[in-house]
Amino acid sequence: MNKKDYLKMISFTGFGFSSGLPYVLILITLTAWLRDIGIDLSLIGFISWISLTYSIKFLWAPFVDRFSVPLLNIFGSRRSWIVLMQIIIIISLLILSNVNPITNLTFFAFIALIIALAGSIQDIAIDAFRIESAKLEDQGNLAAGYQFGYRIAILVGSSLALIIASNFSWAFAYQLMALIFVVNIVLSMLVSSESKNIELKKLGHVDSIIEPLKDFFSRFGIKMASILLFIVATYRLTDIVMGPMANPFYIDLGYSLEEIGYIVKVVALFATIFGVFLGGILIKKIGLYKSLIIGAILVMATNLFFSYAALSEKNLMLLASIVASDSIAAGIVGTVNITFLTSLVSQKYTGFQYALLTSLMAFLGKVFAGFSGLIVETFQNLYGFSYGWMSFYIFTSMLAIPAILMIYHNRSFFILNSANQ
Repeated sequence: MNKKDYLKMISFTGFGFSSGLPYVLILITLTAWLRDIGIDLSLIGFISWISLTYSIKFLWAPFVDRFSVPLLNIFGSRRSWIVLMQIIIIISLLILSNVNPITNLTFFAFIALIIALAGSIQDIAIDAFRIESAKLEDQGNLAAGYQFGYRIAILVGSSLALIIASNFSWAFAYQLMALIFVVNIVLSMLVSSESKNIELKKLGHVDSIIEPLKDFFSRFGIKMASILLFIVATYRLTDIVMGPMANPFYIDLGYSLEEIGYIVKVVALFATIFGVFLGGILIKKIGLYKSLIIGAILVMATNLFFSYAALSEKNLMLLASIVASDSIAAGIVGTVNITFLTSLVSQKYTGFQYALLTSLMAFLGKVFAGFSGLIVETFQNLYGFSYGWMSFYIFTSMLAIPAILMIYHNRSFFILNSANQ
């Protein structure tokens, strides 16, 4: 890679961080905050439905494609949206840090919803910006950089936030996260540059939905397009559904916020870096098809480790091993999945088509995730505390099977499609 390519990769590491931090703060770390103060698992699960804003973001993707933000458009169309959404997220985080969820849970959830909405709009702009910044053969590098930044955001937004909350307060932890946002977005904007996408089609709002859909189905045919959409919708079901319950699970097993933070911070950092770049290597060495299969199997297998932990005594080494394996699998799947979705997108409709695919990818999982706390409580009522948690993780692991079978059954398409690109 030349200097320009390295700068692109570095800039999308920053944008990946910008994308990941609001997501982890309101959908992962927030669950630890709520469980730490005694909120029921079922309520925590239902609050995770604010993440559905990410699953319907294709509805406002046409606005991001058609317009830029006045005054901020000096940075470019895509980056103008990124800056505006970052400003909204930063202000909302500061407000959230001053709300007591015990006495005002409704307003607390509303502010979290605003952060989720701004984060989803930011993601549309970042994804479109990434797709427009490189050819398909170079997308693996940008995807790896993006995933690296995203995973670093998970470490900062979960590990560091948990450690700060344990030693100071939840309010201070979220205020610190807002400050980190400011530093990251300034650096990302300084390193990056945006060129106008001359192929981008700017249509009316209705046509901005209909035309990209017609393009997608015409390129792949109705049958194959439907199969691809099914795979997209089910490929990441396992980790999406179990997501809201991860921190409550650790807390219920007796781990302190500081223990969780330090374990995730140290172990997951190296495991995630390895997984993210291993995903990029796998795509180049063995192709997209095999990478998709391997990634899904790894996520299913590592998720089962949590069911073993549910029956075990508190053990920091065991937690470290589980976090490491889960982070490697998640890193691989993240890079592979981004490359897979990117391969399905037309340059003519980057914003909408990618937003539609990522929305579809998350929607089914987010709906199920809202019931995750209720599912855990139901299993616990049936089988007891430990076996209830064990049953939950076995259940979420099995959710990976439909996508694996469908990818394998249509392996000829993936192999041929990769060869033609």
